[in-house]
Amino acid sequence: MTASLSPPRDRLRIAIQKSGRLAEPARALLASCGLSWRESRDRLFCYGETLAVDLLLVRDDDIPGLIAEGVCDLGIVGRNVLLEQAHDRERGGRPPAFREWRALGFGGCRLALAVPEDWAWEGPAQLRGKRIATSYPALLAAWLRERAVEAEVVVLSGSVEIAPRLGQADAVCDLVSTGSTLAANQLKPVATLLESEAVLAGPVQPLEDARGELADLLLRRLEGALRIRRSKLLICQASREVLPRLLPLLPDAEPPTVLRVDGGSDDIALQALCHGAVTWQRLEELKRAGARGLMVLPVEGMLS
Repeated sequence: MTASLSPPRDRLRIAIQKSGRLAEPARALLASCGLSWRESRDRLFCYGETLAVDLLLVRDDDIPGLIAEGVCDLGIVGRNVLLEQAHDRERGGRPPAFREWRALGFGGCRLALAVPEDWAWEGPAQLRGKRIATSYPALLAAWLRERAVEAEVVVLSGSVEIAPRLGQADAVCDLVSTGSTLAANQLKPVATLLESEAVLAGPVQPLEDARGELADLLLRRLEGALRIRRSKLLICQASREVLPRLLPLLPDAEPPTVLRVDGGSDDIALQALCHGAVTWQRLEELKRAGARGLMVLPVEGMLS
């Protein structure tokens, strides 16, 4: 990268995936923070219109390096990619250049060790002298080293799960979402090396000048946007006498609003902003406790 690509000091530049499973959710999350952009003709750069926050659309594997080089200030990337490259830098004797700033709650998966289904798994010691295929050699090597296990790490860039069937490896270490791909290749997960999701990554040291202020603003808006995603407004009616039974069923709610229902009865209307999942089971528990007319509504915006 040339020095001319360094971001202006008064604008914040964020790198996100151009395509892939994190691309659209990342843009949607940033848009929910009130950001909008004007795309370049090549669709690789988006100029921020509502705020001085620009997007660079790249491969996810490039994002940590772009932060390290100062080409981008922040990036949205999988924790697995971020930590793999952090371990790789450490192994090469290079100082830390990026870190996770905040988990973003989407793109969840796990980096798992998987072995053939006919193995009777007895623990990591069983891997001594074995070949393990992976696209995450630094994370796998660190995990093996912590357990004093000497094994051969076979680096593959794709189709890791098929390696045992092709005779390239005895086991695999790869990302797992549902486990269906492992099962299709007669493999079973036996250990989790890392729980991963999309994260906001940035430099080790805080950003300075106007970019630092923009980054703080973005973090505040992200916190609000993510909180809204988890939040629901619960509305119901009940007799005032059952209120002590309802409140313990709302441990994740803001202090509820309780209003008397017109008509001279002892009925109340209750409104509670819940920050956790309002499941069918939870609604049924509230109904058994005496609530009626239960409604769950999405929250479009929230300002404390």
